[in-house]
Amino acid sequence: MKIKEIREMTAEQLQAKLKELKAELFNLRFQHAINQLDNPKKIEEVKRDIARVMTILHEKNA
Repeated sequence: MKIKEIREMTAEQLQAKLKELKAELFNLRFQHAINQLDNPKKIEEVKRDIARVMTILHEKNA
């Protein structure tokens, strides 16, 4: 996910995206725990997307 795409979203869309990303991270961690995850790098990508969304949310709220 690109930062430009995130900046164009509204606060409500960002909250929804954050919830979606956290659910995806949970599922990826679960798959990793039972050795069904094909690409472990995906966990890092989702974590970074969560950080990006949270950063933009904090910028918009400040």
